[in-house]
Formats: sequence, structure tokens, C-alpha cells
Amino acid sequence: MSSLDTSAETATGSPPAKPGEMRLEAIVLPVSDVDRAKQFYESLGWRLDADVATGDDFRIVQFTPPGSPASIQFGTNLTSPGYCAAESLYLVVADLEAARDDLTRRGVAVSEVFHEGALGDRFHPGARVSGAAPDRSTYGSFAAFSDPDGNGWLLQEITTRLPGR
Repeated sequence: MSSLDTSAETATGSPPAKPGEMRLEAIVLPVSDVDRAKQFYESLGWRLDADVATGDDFRIVQFTPPGSPASIQFGTNLTSPGYCAAESLYLVVADLEAARDDLTRRGVAVSEVFHEGALGDRFHPGARVSGAAPDRSTYGSFAAFSDPDGNGWLLQEITTRLPGR
């Protein structure tokens, strides 16, 4: 169960942060069953970076989504007692339908594509408007799914970045 991949093939190749920069490296997710969570994220085709344990009291598992410089971590004794799922974790995609179809083929229950009727509706399932953004504007179309522990993910289609991003 102790594996740590440090090969050049799996490294992102990103240089260290420069003075004044802050790069999001990893997000820790609360999970109730580490092996079930590991199986779920493996089924998405995400890269397993590490699965390291020191006895029964500590285990850390890290996955990186394809093309992402940031990773997720979960494990044993990483989060405080009193389970609370993470919400609205973004995965940016260039083609929302293709990403949704890929997840569906992998057995993930993914929402239909939706857009917001009003700013912020993406965070409120009852307020979401069915279908892609009417003008297919970048940043405007979404789909949602959750892992087995209820950690919620939003797929957001971005085809052109705003200036400064």
C-alpha cells in the first residue's frame, strides 16, 4: 500500500513558485472509506500520485486529474472528525459534452448540462436552467457530479480565458 510516484512521466514539470506567487497544489477531501474513494478516482482515469500509509493510523492518497497542475488528497486521519463534504470543486473542460460523456461511460452519474438563469444559480440545483448557455459563451455551461462521499464537482466549459488568466 505504500507507493509514491516521483518519476518524470507523472511530474507536471512546473517550476517552483516564484516570490509573490501562490499556486494551488492540492485540496484535501473528506472521505469515509479511503479504498472506495481510491477506486472511484481511479475509475475516472485520474493519475494516482501517491498511496502512502504508516500503519493503520495514517494514510494519504493523492490523485491528479488529466492536465491539471493541482491534485486532490484524501486518506486516514487527514481531516477532522465530523464528516463534511466539499462542494463545488471546479474541473475546467474545453468540451463539456465530451467530458460528460466520458464520465458517463465510466459509470459516473453526471447531471445534464445546465446554465445559470441568474449569477450564482450553479450553486443551487433547483435554480439551474437546463441546457447549455444560450450563446454557448465561455464560462457559461456546467454539469455536476459527486463522489461516493458526496464531494461535489462542477464541470465548467471554458473555451476562451478572460484576460489575466
